Amino acid sequence: MTYTTSAISGQPAAVPRQAYIMLAVGILAVSTAAIFIKFAQDDGVPSLVISAGRLLVSLIVLTPIVLLRYRADLSRLSRSDLLFAALAGAVLGLHFALWIGSLEFTSVLVSVVLVTTGPLWVALLEFLFLKAKITRLVALGLLLATIGSGIIGVGGGTGDDSAGSQPLLGAVMALGGAVSVAIYLLIGRKIRAKTSLIPYIWLVYGFAAIFLVLAILLTGTPVTGYPVSGAFWVALTGLVPQLIGHSSFNYVLKYLSATFVGLSSQIEPIGSAIAALIIFRQVPTVVQIIGSFVILAGVTLATYRPNPRGKP
Repeated sequence: MTYTTSAISGQPAAVPRQAYIMLAVGILAVSTAAIFIKFAQDDGVPSLVISAGRLLVSLIVLTPIVLLRYRADLSRLSRSDLLFAALAGAVLGLHFALWIGSLEFTSVLVSVVLVTTGPLWVALLEFLFLKAKITRLVALGLLLATIGSGIIGVGGGTGDDSAGSQPLLGAVMALGGAVSVAIYLLIGRKIRAKTSLIPYIWLVYGFAAIFLVLAILLTGTPVTGYPVSGAFWVALTGLVPQLIGHSSFNYVLKYLSATFVGLSSQIEPIGSAIAALIIFRQVPTVVQIIGSFVILAGVTLATYRPNPRGKP
């Protein structure tokens, strides 16, 4: 479907009010992810269990919908498609394990800022393996993200406990989470082109959950013995940021450009950091704040796509 756009904003000309409401809901929902995860970690739930639980909760909600409405989509997938889905799911599971684990060691601000650099790594991987061109804005964004990450790395060990017990380790893990989600997005394009959104995410969430459950078994991570409140927070990570947040973003893409949605989502790290400051008294160091804003500037530049005047 093609939408006409405003010559001034580059957005669809008749954007319903609920689209902006749903965008705000999506941003608010995804901003809660790090907070719910920290609550679960404070209850002693291991990061691997939180990662697997987040996906399993989403699967419980999505499975009846997929089985009732999307069996035909799944039947069209070949064995090769399923292998790609399994690979994408494994990398997505790695993303969650690394990012959620990073919240044990560094501040919410640094962790969320670094993990949202995924679009930059997508562009770099496309350049390296798919011979895509890197625009000047993307190149500048990559440079700023590198500088910002260096600033965080240099100042990583200077904070107090509120900035994280091992800030540098946490930053590296969050960055690994960003790279892995970029790989997941590139791998997933093959299957996404053949099926609808809901069966696609159900498939990769399922494989990601299997990967994480195997990791739990191989590492001997206990899955019981935690307070009920820990399970409550894990369930919320699957329902609110995972289902409500990302579903809201996919809804508004019908009315708003991907660029506008992508730029708006950069509010997430700020919202998460403010919530962590209020709830956990988690105060990042000045160096971490500066580095984070340099990275956000880089991601914003790389995500921005100027719309030619009058063009859809």
